[in-house]
Amino acid sequence: MKRWLRHSLLLACVVLVAAFVASACGGEEEKPAAGSPTSAAANVPELSDGTLDVGSDIAYAPIEFYEEGTQNAVGLDVDIGKAIANELGVKVNFINTGFDGLIGALEAKRFDVIMSSMTVTEKRQQEIDFIPYFTAGTGILVQAGNPKDIQSLADLCGKSVAVQLGTIQVDQLDAQNEQCAEKISITTFDQNPLAVEQLRLGRADAVTADYPVAANDARLSDGALEIAGPQFEAAPYGIGLRKDSTALNTALTKALQSIMDNGQYDKILADWGLEAGSIK
Repeated sequence: MKRWLRHSLLLACVVLVAAFVASACGGEEEKPAAGSPTSAAANVPELSDGTLDVGSDIAYAPIEFYEEGTQNAVGLDVDIGKAIANELGVKVNFINTGFDGLIGALEAKRFDVIMSSMTVTEKRQQEIDFIPYFTAGTGILVQAGNPKDIQSLADLCGKSVAVQLGTIQVDQLDAQNEQCAEKISITTFDQNPLAVEQLRLGRADAVTADYPVAANDARLSDGALEIAGPQFEAAPYGIGLRKDSTALNTALTKALQSIMDNGQYDKILADWGLEAGSIK
């Protein structure tokens, strides 16, 4: 066989093998690159960069907080946020922001959504939209032994209460004050741990906070603090969104439902011992 004929036959074989390999592999679904939005998020402007930016006051354990000695955000909201982002095929980035400034920062587009133990209220709904994902009431934290015999919000009349600025508990205390013959002395702090420290030092008679947070503070107090009475005024937490984020609202609602359906939601709540707050 002449050399040119052998070369032609060899080239034909190579082409056939390449075509066979391409045909065999052509049926595999192409996976999106890490951090790139899936089709579920491809048409969502806020996720075009492949990241869901979340505003959160990361000082409210066990809902969102930093692991001791680190800048690693953990907690219920963090885990739910990660699970939702994973459903959408995007990364998630939690941005620490003071609670009282979260809605303003969202409207200024410093981040895409709020996930920060934010209770859904009529007043807040006038400014932003919400996707409910958890339920919690308010708890009253007192010194061990409950020396002031506090059992309810009404029992705080004439007492001093420390509370985090901008929270629903401030509204509850203000509303209760309208019913008090002797007013509640309310002192606000930028973060809940600062309010709890006032109680530890005896500078306040009580702290009001979301029940899971107050219960966690009691658990970590080495017996110095306890919860007084049952939780009250339970209401949903919501993922907060700008009112014009309609596509993102739809995508997040579907992703939340997906993690509820596939069991991730229940597992996350169980991991934090917060099954009682399920909205399923």
